[in-house]
Amino acid sequence: MLLMARGREAHATMSGDTETKSSRRAFLKTAALTGVGGAAGAVVLNGVSPDLLREEVVFEPNRSYWAQSLPPPNPSLQQSIDADVAIIGGGFSGLSTAYFLKKDAGSNTRVVLLEAQRCGNGASARNGAMMLTSTADRYMESSNDPEMDKRIYDLTVANIRKLKELSATLGIDAEIEQNGALQLCNTAEDAAQARRYAEKARAASLPCHFWEKTKVAEALGTQIYKGALFDPNSGQVHPGKLVALFKAAAESSGVEIFEQTPVTHIEEGESLRLTTTNGHTVQARSLVLATNAYSSKLGFLRQAATPVFDYVGITAPLTDAKLSAVGWKSRLPFNDCRTQVFYLGLTQDNRIHIGGGPVDYVFNNGVRQPANVQAHFVRLREELSRIFPTLGAESFEVEWGGVVDMSLDETPSVGWMGKHGNIFYAIGFSGHGVNLTSVFGQVLADLVRGKDADWRWLPYLNRFPPYTPNEPFRWLGVQAALCYYKLTEPK
Repeated sequence: MLLMARGREAHATMSGDTETKSSRRAFLKTAALTGVGGAAGAVVLNGVSPDLLREEVVFEPNRSYWAQSLPPPNPSLQQSIDADVAIIGGGFSGLSTAYFLKKDAGSNTRVVLLEAQRCGNGASARNGAMMLTSTADRYMESSNDPEMDKRIYDLTVANIRKLKELSATLGIDAEIEQNGALQLCNTAEDAAQARRYAEKARAASLPCHFWEKTKVAEALGTQIYKGALFDPNSGQVHPGKLVALFKAAAESSGVEIFEQTPVTHIEEGESLRLTTTNGHTVQARSLVLATNAYSSKLGFLRQAATPVFDYVGITAPLTDAKLSAVGWKSRLPFNDCRTQVFYLGLTQDNRIHIGGGPVDYVFNNGVRQPANVQAHFVRLREELSRIFPTLGAESFEVEWGGVVDMSLDETPSVGWMGKHGNIFYAIGFSGHGVNLTSVFGQVLADLVRGKDADWRWLPYLNRFPPYTPNEPFRWLGVQAALCYYKLTEPK
């Protein structure tokens, strides 16, 4: 959850399009990107820039607090092999797909996962730890299809429960808590919209409730918000331990995982050939791209999503006295209603983490962290002090940043592509992927096995997000939108 869509334009191929709200912020978000992209359509540079501007391929180490709990990495691929299914990417998407696929397909199907660095090196262990229901485009939003909203909501709620069961079965505590989450209202206008949404949600049998300011203050210990929406089925997790859970589940099912094995080239065909940096190859009948923000580095899905840098800081464990003074009695995770959203959580050992706020985009889908990031952490500390004044100038024990994959309208996509229809993908989680990635992991596993009929109802199946232009129009559009948000966001 990074850039909240405050209103979205309909897309013709999607059933149940989200209801559009009147919002200048939403208008500029759409206009700054799609408008520039439309103009770029007549410009030759937009078509040739991917060939002229080669993207840098770099995998920076994950230095987050969550990464301290990642499992030890496996050895790299040491020889060329054949497989039935190859999966690129060792985050939530790749590991969950591998687990579901191998569990359902059985011992006769060889499933191989290749990870460039170590499992969890990307967004899976760099995020804000909120396990949210629904999808980014539908979370706390009404669409024109309430029945679909409810079906997707129920699907994601059930997934959190399944993950809790998997954690208990394998005896790996991922610190999954499904006690609810809050979306807070920064302004009176936000609160009025939230009340209206809560009424529609109840009519659609969605268990979302509006909380008045006094109830929010009692639950969180802060007086600055005008109200909130409460979802009782969302929650939080320790992302690094969730990676460990998925990796253990996949390997216990018979998945072969090779880490420190970047893939440099994919040769399409009825049998796909993957070449790695050490020259070894993997020949497979099917390929799953679980590469999210890094997908364009392999020449795929460049127009489907944009890698955006988000930042998080976490404190040392608070003393009982300091936590009591904060007044966060409910311990519920929460996010606000800004377009460039802030989100907070409280760990089981009483660390407060806060992330979000202004994001960065690096020219040409860059994934190397910008040089001057300290301003982001200063902003996070300021926001933390604003929310909880009793903390004062609480310092962060660990600070980190990294890229997530943002689609233009915050809708995800899952499906298949390629000349032979044997390349499967999921992308566009838009900061809402901690829970949704493993929902789509099950979808991907079924698609690979030819069970696509089970998911024909899903509006995100084989539905690409709106086209995002190439450089330099992408960079110009993103910068225009971010400048506007900076000027207009509520303080």
